[in-house]
Amino acid sequence: MIYTIIPTMIFLFVSSFSTTNTEKDPNVLSTAVYVKKAEPTLESRIEVAYKNLHSDKFELPKLESFAEALKGYYSFKQKGVIKKEILTLIDFSLSANSKRLWVIDLTTGDVLFHSLVAHGRNTGQEFASNFSNASESYKSSLGFYSTGEIYNGKHGMSLRLDGLEKGVNDNARSRGVVMHAADYVSNSFIKNNHRLGRSQGCPAVPVELSKEIITAIKDKSCFFIYHPSRVSNFGDKSIS
Repeated sequence: MIYTIIPTMIFLFVSSFSTTNTEKDPNVLSTAVYVKKAEPTLESRIEVAYKNLHSDKFELPKLESFAEALKGYYSFKQKGVIKKEILTLIDFSLSANSKRLWVIDLTTGDVLFHSLVAHGRNTGQEFASNFSNASESYKSSLGFYSTGEIYNGKHGMSLRLDGLEKGVNDNARSRGVVMHAADYVSNSFIKNNHRLGRSQGCPAVPVELSKEIITAIKDKSCFFIYHPSRVSNFGDKSIS
């Protein structure tokens, strides 16, 4: 009889010890209930970032253009090409008579600036439709850029841009495609001419905002010019 009782007592003792330890130490988990947390996908990370955008005074960009911008931002940031957590997004699917430039702090989700911005004179009238990487084309170039250094040119304080996509915008620096102020980028110009003024290919901004914007985005932040005619090649993958 004693040989039957002893194994039973041992089993009860071990079971009690295991349960007590699990309750006391939350790090002791049963392998039957432990599930590894999945890495977030690019789409889910973009969705969270978009929901995190906020502004009390500015309209937000469309999800389509913002999603394309973030795909490239994450890729170039991972490669070390982009250093800052600032994103400049220009949506050339919109009318030139509307504010289609956003500067966003991706750390906080704050929209820092929402502004008018010009496209090249040969890129289109009110709407941008023709783009080029060629010198003397007077056309805008799409795609991703890294912002460079500030210099003083014929338009005053200006910001150099380095195109990051071969054959798409990598001639930006040699072409002299920069961000600068222009008096033809204003509501008064639109009122008098029924459309915004156009540049020689530069993303020109209003005089009253140029210094603030340039100072905020200088020195290797992500600068992206979007148009639905060209979708980026940054595919979906898990983000660590």
